[in-house]
Amino acid sequence: MIFRQTLEAEGVDTIFGYPGGVVLPIFDELYESLDKFVLTRHEQGAAHAADGYARSTGKVGVALATSGPGACNLITGLATADMDS
Repeated sequence: MIFRQTLEAEGVDTIFGYPGGVVLPIFDELYESLDKFVLTRHEQGAAHAADGYARSTGKVGVALATSGPGACNLITGLATADMDS
């Protein structure tokens, strides 16, 4: 899967997120290759956590959420990460 290969190429070992129907196949693909998944209670929290992780470690921060409302809930955290980078 291209997504998994890209994560590996970027050295991603941690993903923050909130699973949902559309992204469940991604979780199936990453199950054996991902070191750590941090389950958040809300997608916005996942985006902020990924931002904080990237700032504190210097690694790529990844937030994963489902489509529709899940993706919309990422917007504030993504905007914060972009504006403050």
